[in-house]
Amino acid sequence: MHSVSILAQAGSGVAEDIQVVPLDAIWNQITSLSWFEAVLAVSFGVVYLLYGWRIFRILVIICFGLIGMYLGMGAGQMAGSRLWGGIIGLALFAAVSAPLMKWCVCILGAGAGGVLTGGLWYACGLPQMYLWAGAAVGLVAGGMISFIVLKAAVMLFTSLGGSVITVAGMLRLLDLYEKTTEPVTNHIETLLREQNWFLPAVLIIPTIVGIVAQNKFIKHADKWDF
Repeated sequence: MHSVSILAQAGSGVAEDIQVVPLDAIWNQITSLSWFEAVLAVSFGVVYLLYGWRIFRILVIICFGLIGMYLGMGAGQMAGSRLWGGIIGLALFAAVSAPLMKWCVCILGAGAGGVLTGGLWYACGLPQMYLWAGAAVGLVAGGMISFIVLKAAVMLFTSLGGSVITVAGMLRLLDLYEKTTEPVTNHIETLLREQNWFLPAVLIIPTIVGIVAQNKFIKHADKWDF
């Protein structure tokens, strides 16, 4: 009870004023898409969402390559060359992920679990400065499930990845449509910035749909195995 009261006090105090979720960066990434890029994102995202289990090995290599590029650019900046740091990081992480595929899948599954529970924490309006606590629950749970059932990890991270790409494209298309109306509206941006439930909802619902659909497809696939 004591810990609950502390959390409640934090939620009603300074903690609620601390913005941890980078809404500006998220919205800037969405609005940087052209209409053609948004359509491509929706098209590829749906395939990723529903059939990611068929191409998960390639997706794992791409994901870890991007992680390596990001880390490499940070290290390269300190060494004097972001470009070469990014290239070396991308090549290194992509090369390592192939022989360590099962471990990489578990890491991505755990990360997806952390994103989902962190999203639920944010959607419930809980203090953002403790967002890591909500994410940690999903990280541990997702990691445990991934190590026990690797197929679950594949479905989890591919469904979430497909959901992110699809939703980004859809939100951009809706935003572009709003720009053509008279008068011009900005309902999508307002929902994203002012309603905590909106962003987690539009990501989690397609993720659940993807997991259910992939589970059904895998059961009917001939000799599909990890």
